Amino acid sequence: MTRLCKAFDVHRSSYKYWIKRSRTVNPKKLNEQLLVKTIFSESNGSAGARTIADIATQRGTSLSRYRAGRLMKACQLHSCQQPKHRYRKAKQEHVAIPNHLNREFDVMEPNKVWCGDVTYIWVGKRWAYLAIVMDLFSRKPIGWAMSFSPDTRLTSDALSMAFESRGKPKDLMFHSDQGCHYTSRKFRQQLWRYQIKQSMSRRGNCWDNAPMERFFRSLKSEWVPSIGYESFTEAKHEIIDYIIGYYSQVRPHRHNDGLSPNVAEEKYWNEYKTVAKKT
Repeated sequence: MTRLCKAFDVHRSSYKYWIKRSRTVNPKKLNEQLLVKTIFSESNGSAGARTIADIATQRGTSLSRYRAGRLMKACQLHSCQQPKHRYRKAKQEHVAIPNHLNREFDVMEPNKVWCGDVTYIWVGKRWAYLAIVMDLFSRKPIGWAMSFSPDTRLTSDALSMAFESRGKPKDLMFHSDQGCHYTSRKFRQQLWRYQIKQSMSRRGNCWDNAPMERFFRSLKSEWVPSIGYESFTEAKHEIIDYIIGYYSQVRPHRHNDGLSPNVAEEKYWNEYKTVAKKT
């Protein structure tokens, strides 16, 4: 036996422990494993040992987090909590593009000031990025794009969608933060072609682009699941439903005196046509 253990690189004490192991089925352990699997499945794979132990204890089966962790390991269960996301911060301020907007977020008519930003969404096992262009008049998202790379192409696609869908307006300002996808030569050339004036927040000052930050907060707190989406297709479909359906058409906005962005813009254009007829 010593030769066999040596040949298979198994310690003799481990072999003796294996020989003396209990060969009977432990019904208590099986029930605990079943309970752990059930709780884990209910959480869509997000619950860790501590959470599972708390839920199991509430349901009448007392488990410590260490016991729950061992049961999870035996069942080959691994929590899929979202990792923390880290943005690269600009080392210096982009002085070539000043803050023309200067927090003047109350705009009197559509297609005068747009703002944009990029956020991250957990999709499957990685981050996806969502770029939004918003009209500050009604806080309506008018352009968007999603991809797995937070690059210039992402923000350019969102801007192109907004520019085409709004009928290529003139005398327009676009405001954003100092992300590299907005300071790149390609994006600035696109703004130049569209004859759009560029404005940028001060470095590290989220309040300079507060309406966009507020929109992303609403999106994530009201719509995006806490554990993200299972696929990129699902994420894109659900987020577009939020933008076009719930947020723009249904959700009341304090800035619009309780009206949704679509209704606020419709009201403006109806009043605009009435004034135009009178004059």
